[in-house]
Amino acid sequence: MSLNRRHVVTLASALLTLSPGLALAQSKMKVAAIYTVPFEQQWVSRIHKALKAAEGRGEIEYKATENVSNADYERVMREYAQGGNTLIVGEAFAVEAAARKVAKDFPKVSFLMGSSGKPQAPNFSVFDNYIQEPAYLSGMVAGGMTKSNKIGMVGGFPIPEVNRLMHAFMAGAKETNPKVEFSVSFINSWFDPPKAKEAAFAMIDKGADVMYAERFGVSDAAKEKGKLAIGNVINTQDKYPDTVVASALWNMEPSIDRALKLVKEGKFKPEDYGQFSMMKHKGSELAPLGTFESKVPADIKAKVKAKEEAILAGKFTVKVDDSQPKASFK
Repeated sequence: MSLNRRHVVTLASALLTLSPGLALAQSKMKVAAIYTVPFEQQWVSRIHKALKAAEGRGEIEYKATENVSNADYERVMREYAQGGNTLIVGEAFAVEAAARKVAKDFPKVSFLMGSSGKPQAPNFSVFDNYIQEPAYLSGMVAGGMTKSNKIGMVGGFPIPEVNRLMHAFMAGAKETNPKVEFSVSFINSWFDPPKAKEAAFAMIDKGADVMYAERFGVSDAAKEKGKLAIGNVINTQDKYPDTVVASALWNMEPSIDRALKLVKEGKFKPEDYGQFSMMKHKGSELAPLGTFESKVPADIKAKVKAKEEAILAGKFTVKVDDSQPKASFK
């Protein structure tokens, strides 16, 4: 038995009426993400987590590619843009010119990219982990926990996005402990745990008893040597319960949810999403002290709480310093 065109249309309409989930599935926004490092890397893991949450709610159809080389980044961007994705999320730090060129070539696609640059009309928005506020608070904790007054800091690259967090951490540590000194090192990689671990070992050998773990590998060194660590972007205390005292957390959900909403409404425009990573937007926070709740001195906890309240009330602003931090002991 054959169906004519009228019967097919009628049948399709009936199916959609009986199966609202089918209609919803057809209307899902297609979103793609491109990462130059593994999904588990700190920075990327927070973006991936926020997008996976949207996927879990049934809002989007999400695809992502990890470990994309800088040389291959433009090609992958173009493939996703040509593949019908409405929103593309990624990191343009090392491929600014190429990423912006792709955005110009696909004006109907929305791009939300980690970037040191400015937004670009009509469809290129930028973001970064502006988590200097909880970084300052975690520094206050570190200053109160060091016994040697020496803190080691291991970062990826000395770019503004890293520098500002280190400076905020250092300022917080100085507030609770004016005597504290810092050793600063960059491993020139976003994901090289063994190299970060070796850099941390060198600082511990020179007297550092608290380590600022901007990269993976640092907390491992602190654990092996019986020292303490402060986390960055994610909370790894569950893996290092006797090592990681506190962590400055980045929550990408406010930025991702805003972008999805605007794209869906047809209102996406070039903006700087940096502000949505700040504490007042719930884009960042100081992780609970957890296993160190009873180990951090009460006066330090009181000072941290007061400072946190001042930040949220707009009575204290953490200074943004993008310059490369310098060591005060080597």
